[in-house]
Amino acid sequence: MLLNCQPLPLLRHTDVPPRVIENFILTGYRFPNYSLRDCLLSAFRPTNETGNFWTHFLPLFVFAYHFVEVFGWEGAPGGDAPFFYPLWNYFIGVFCLLMASSMAHLLNSMSLVVREVCFFVDYGTISAYTVGSSLAYYYYIHPRAGTVETGASRPDRGQRFQLFFHTLYIPCACAVAMVCVLSCCNTRQRWRKHRYMIRTLVFLLPFFVSSMPVFYRLLAASPYLGSPSSLAASGATPALFYRHCFWLLVSAVFNISKFPERLAPGRFDIWGHSHQWFHCCTFLSILDELHMIKAEVRAILLSPTLLLPPAAPSPLPGPTLASTYGVMLLLQTSIVSIIMYFSWCASRIYGPQRDPPGRDPPGRDPPGKALKCH
Repeated sequence: MLLNCQPLPLLRHTDVPPRVIENFILTGYRFPNYSLRDCLLSAFRPTNETGNFWTHFLPLFVFAYHFVEVFGWEGAPGGDAPFFYPLWNYFIGVFCLLMASSMAHLLNSMSLVVREVCFFVDYGTISAYTVGSSLAYYYYIHPRAGTVETGASRPDRGQRFQLFFHTLYIPCACAVAMVCVLSCCNTRQRWRKHRYMIRTLVFLLPFFVSSMPVFYRLLAASPYLGSPSSLAASGATPALFYRHCFWLLVSAVFNISKFPERLAPGRFDIWGHSHQWFHCCTFLSILDELHMIKAEVRAILLSPTLLLPPAAPSPLPGPTLASTYGVMLLLQTSIVSIIMYFSWCASRIYGPQRDPPGRDPPGRDPPGKALKCH
């Protein structure tokens, strides 16, 4: 019944508020006063947001399929074991990112205020994802990097990095994530001319901060030299990380260049425009990152002396509720506060704007006339 409802007409860029217009996208716009039902139904009709929705919604199921494989490995503890706390936080970060992104593109035509809030939430989940990645890197990528040896009188370069990694890595990741949320939310109210470049470049900082354990791992000796099975399991990490970086770079190129719609405005309005390719490439980067983390988890499971917490006493602490879920909860609370502030600002800017009295939005029936369904 719902799918047979008469759809609202799609509009050209000249018929929608300037705030809604995307560069080089000329048609396929939804009027920014859709109801929730109209938005949900629009997922099944070709609009300029349909591909943006599906290119992050369907990958949710692909990611979940590859994620749950870990818990069936031989020797793996139960899914609720502390060993898997960082992995679950990584899953939460990715799940929130993909869900928030797909929902933002599906629901943003309800009003200009809702549009702003949708993308504020989208930016917040990207930052939460980067911290989820950092937690997984901290506990699974080169686990001994957090161990500080006490025998040497003067710490060498490796020990100085280990000290930073053990004490400042996660706080720095959280601080950078907050800066990214603030910067990206600001691009919706300021700096709009260069907003795509700013949003892309601003997320390079959390990438470099969160990837420091991987950089260290690539430059230092493997911690699994004494365990051939673990060394073999972690052998794919460099290639997976390089592929992860490659897909991130390609996604950044699409997001900044607005290729291919820049070359033929109007031709890629519905399918094939840059934001859809941006979504595909970012998911491929996440998938390679997941495989990299899984390779390290398998290597740790095959090397009992590196299990977290380790079997023997060690200065390296294992994951706890406070150091994983607690960190994410504190971060999410801070991000929600930022989103609420910018949403309040958006409501002050766009909330008072209404259609002139007596004017009905395009495609809407006059008050009192029900939408005809068949």
